[in-house]
Amino acid sequence: MITDTQIEQWLREDIGHHDVTNQVPGETVGRLVAKESGVAAGLEAAAAVFEYLDVPVTDRLEDGTAVEAGDELLRVVGDAREVLRGERVAVNIAGHASGIATRTREAVDAARDESDDVAIAATRKTTPGLRGVEKRAVVAGGGDTHRLDLSHMVMVKDNHVAELGLENAVERFQERTSFATKVEVEVETVADAPRAAEAGADIVLLDNMTPEQTEAAVDELTDYDGVLAEASGGITLADVPDYAATGVDVISMGSLTHSAPSLDLSFRTGE
Repeated sequence: MITDTQIEQWLREDIGHHDVTNQVPGETVGRLVAKESGVAAGLEAAAAVFEYLDVPVTDRLEDGTAVEAGDELLRVVGDAREVLRGERVAVNIAGHASGIATRTREAVDAARDESDDVAIAATRKTTPGLRGVEKRAVVAGGGDTHRLDLSHMVMVKDNHVAELGLENAVERFQERTSFATKVEVEVETVADAPRAAEAGADIVLLDNMTPEQTEAAVDELTDYDGVLAEASGGITLADVPDYAATGVDVISMGSLTHSAPSLDLSFRTGE
């Protein structure tokens, strides 16, 4: 959920202490319009900005809708000053989220060329304060959120292994978690994939491996029923088909949230 506190922070950052620019009388219509093709997202957050300013949203697309240049994503009607005050924040949020959704949809489509089953997932490499918006955008693009925060799943990473050892780390965290909490173990070599599964991993993350190494690691995990394989680490959009062909269950990509370009949107007032 987008909170009033978040919206207040966004607006305070943009409006400042003495806004002369938007002292415009009367009422107006505002329209959020796509300037290029992509996938719409962040419209719930954009609408919340206007609603906080008591500007009714009269129409908006559903997140996940494919749009072309010229398509209207959202429409508001209300006090001209408040419409203009909400404009930039709404455009920034929706443009950023739509860029993430668009990149995610591209990755999903690329994966489908090789596999109908592999999931495209995000990571925790999100913008502080915008994780909810960004994760929802990934879903709008057809991707998976992965864990939303540290409480959603235990992930044994390289630093944990360095401090505790792989088997000891898995055992330690399993003792401290609910039966409903999955444990994922990050490995960097093919040989460590079955070792992680043997230690009790529900998911084995194959980190920074080539497609060839990833396929070999997947083969090593076939004897461990129910254990999922996830490929991660610097995977680009161009790499997705090669990793999708390896047989992994999940491809996670930090670039979905930290490197996706914003979708070009425009806000126009008046009919």
